[in-house]
Amino acid sequence: MHRSMLLFPLFAISFSAIAYFYPQPFLPLKQTIIPFLVVIMFCMGITLTIDDFRRVLQSPKVIALGVFMQYAIMPLSAYVLGTALGLSIELIIGMVLVGSCPGGTASNVICYLAKADVALSITLTLVSTLLAIFATPLLTWLYVGEQVPIPVMKMLWSILNIVVLPVTLGVMLNTFFRRQIEPIKHFFPIISMIAIVFIIAVIVALNQHKLANIGLMVFISVVLHNAVGLLSGYGISRALGYKETTSRTLAIEVGMQNSGLAVALATQYFTAISALPGAVFSIWHNISGSILAGFWAKKSA
Repeated sequence: MHRSMLLFPLFAISFSAIAYFYPQPFLPLKQTIIPFLVVIMFCMGITLTIDDFRRVLQSPKVIALGVFMQYAIMPLSAYVLGTALGLSIELIIGMVLVGSCPGGTASNVICYLAKADVALSITLTLVSTLLAIFATPLLTWLYVGEQVPIPVMKMLWSILNIVVLPVTLGVMLNTFFRRQIEPIKHFFPIISMIAIVFIIAVIVALNQHKLANIGLMVFISVVLHNAVGLLSGYGISRALGYKETTSRTLAIEVGMQNSGLAVALATQYFTAISALPGAVFSIWHNISGSILAGFWAKKSA
C-alpha cells in the first residue's frame, strides 16, 4: 500500500477543517462532486473482475443480512437516540429519515479504501436502493407517523450513471487489458483518496453555516447513530462467523446512509430543522468512515 494512504484520515480531517474555516475557495467546486464520484467508481471498477460479482451473488444470505441490519438497526437506533437525548420531534423525524434511507455511494468508496469487499458493497447499495421504495416510507411512517414518497427512479438513474456505468467500464478494462493496466494499478487508490478528500471538503464548505449553528445534542446524536451502525454491522457479522473483509463491508454499509436523500426528503416534506441531522450525518459519516478506512487499510483482512 502506498504510504500516502496511511495518511488518509489525517488528510480528510485537515481538509475538512480548512473548508470549515475558509469555505469560499471550495464553494465553486460543488459541481465537481459527481464527476469526482464517477472517477472514484471507475478506479474501484478497475480493481474488480466479473468473478467478484458472481461470487457475491452466490451468497444471498450475506446480502439479506446486510439489508436487514441496515433497515432494522438504523431507523430504530435513530428513534431511540433522538428520544433519549431529548431532541425535538422535528429533529427526531430527521434522524429517522436518515436511518430509513438506503446505502449511499460514499460507502462504496470507503469499502474500497478500507480493503473491504467492494463488489458486495456495490451490490448491497443497489439492493437497498431498490427496496427503499417500500422500506423508507414504511419505516418513516412506523416511527414518526409520517408518510414520504421516495423518488426511486431518480435514485436508480443516479446510481446507474454514478456507480454502475463507471464500475462496469473499469471491470471491462481490467478483464480485457489486465496486463497493460497492472503496472499502474497502485495509482488508482491514491486517485480515489484525493477525490474523496476533496468531496468531503466541498460538503463541509457547503454546509458550513449549518454546522456553525447546530446544537451539541444534534451532533452527539449523529455521531452515536453512525457509531451504532458501524459497530453493529461489524460485531453482528463477526459473531455470525463471517470473515473480516465481509464484516468490514457490512459495518460500512450499515453505518453509512444515503443522507443526501434524507436531506432532500426532510426539506421537501418537513422543515429545515428536520434536514439538519441528514446534513450533519453526510459530513460526519465521511469523516468517521475515512478514519475507519485508514485504520483498516493498515491491517491485513
